[in-house]
Amino acid sequence: MTQPAPASAAFQIVVQPSGRTFSARADEAILAAAIQSGIGLPYGCKDGACGSCKCKKLSGTVVHGEHQAKALSPEEEAAGFVLTCCAHPQSDVVLESRQVTDESAYPIKKMPVRVATLEKKSHDVMQVRLQLPAADTFRYHAGQYIEFILRDGARRAYSMANAPHTQETAPGVELHIRHMPGGKFTEHVFGAMKEREILRVEGPFGSFFLREDSDKPIVLLASGTGFAPIKALLEHMRHKGIARPTVLYWGGRRPGDLYMADWVQALLADLPNLRYVPVVSDALPEDGWTGRTGFVHQAVLDDFADLSGHQVYACGAPIVVDSARASYSAERGLPPEEFYADSFTSEADKH
Repeated sequence: MTQPAPASAAFQIVVQPSGRTFSARADEAILAAAIQSGIGLPYGCKDGACGSCKCKKLSGTVVHGEHQAKALSPEEEAAGFVLTCCAHPQSDVVLESRQVTDESAYPIKKMPVRVATLEKKSHDVMQVRLQLPAADTFRYHAGQYIEFILRDGARRAYSMANAPHTQETAPGVELHIRHMPGGKFTEHVFGAMKEREILRVEGPFGSFFLREDSDKPIVLLASGTGFAPIKALLEHMRHKGIARPTVLYWGGRRPGDLYMADWVQALLADLPNLRYVPVVSDALPEDGWTGRTGFVHQAVLDDFADLSGHQVYACGAPIVVDSARASYSAERGLPPEEFYADSFTSEADKH
């Protein structure tokens, strides 16, 4: 049996085809070392639950920490795939990842924030605006997220729902927080949280942001509060004058779950190349819903016979993101590297 490498041993990690390199110790995850080195590998939850960081290992040896089989199955691991968020190097490693970017050039910071406003957008969604110390101290890409650092050290991640350019006039971030009954953090948000309360956050994190070096048409797919980072992308596109053909599919159980539908409708006047397709899965008779019904990822399959020339940005519940990822590539020809996702894993999803 091979002895594990000493914890302090350092190994070189090479990412192909970009050739980017960085160093990682045996006692740290490859993703953590990449972030520290400013190398933008793809990732989502950082907890072995979503699979966003999965990539192919071309050579070398790693050992995985705890992770879920749906994020990396034994068969995938045997085929040489790794989850960089929980893979620890035991030798020099060469990985293949076509999504390497310089997004981590924005420094990750810990900072105090103040609750500026609280506004309920639906029965279980709160719009929380946080005041930041200063506009020039926090830079991020539309689509990225921050983590609250709770008093016991636990963390909760939420995507920023406003585009970065909005910092110039009002330093702060907008979050859409869904109430999770019994949730340590969301019970506080919907119960005791008050304006002017001070919290600690760290960020930005995540590799979910618009790839602006492409002119491919875009499919935006959101379920529930997965709309938050999509909203930031749309604001960014309007600000930058990005005119690529874009269609937004936003799904909820009932019409009220599409809690900023009016905002989207108003945006259509500013983005003439944007179409909006709301999809409701469990409307009741009293909702009077006459729009599309069913699962939101299926609506895309119904509308597109071929996605081979598109980019897809999907955000929301893991089952929606995972179903879309699998079916769009296998059934509609979407290149896997053109599927960008942020899977909203809750604490329950991680166990």
